[in-house]
Amino acid sequence: MSVSDLTSEQFDATVGGNDIVVADFWAPWCGPCRGFAPVFEKVAGENVDVKFVKINTDEEQELSMHFGIRSIPTLMIFREQVIVFQQPGALSKGALDDILRQVRALDMEEVKRGATRHAGGEASH
Repeated sequence: MSVSDLTSEQFDATVGGNDIVVADFWAPWCGPCRGFAPVFEKVAGENVDVKFVKINTDEEQELSMHFGIRSIPTLMIFREQVIVFQQPGALSKGALDDILRQVRALDMEEVKRGATRHAGGEASH
């Protein structure tokens, strides 16, 4: 699957309509963002079952503010509409491949139970 640009208008449908979404928050003027782009595109091409999107922080300031993006590039991964990974900085291909393996291996029932406990203020055991 190729990389597509994502706007705030498309955000809910994209995250809701795909099991795994990998989002790259970037800007055209950002050198590290431009350096990370080929890695992002290569990994996207090798993982056709995953939706890869780029969010231009200059054009999509509302999304950037909503997610507290303070540094770019920032990589954010959603699985079943839950943020399961967020990290600023460019990654190597090996690191991104490894993170995707870990995201695929997550027990989402456990993740959601943990999120519910956290949101409810309950102590985890």
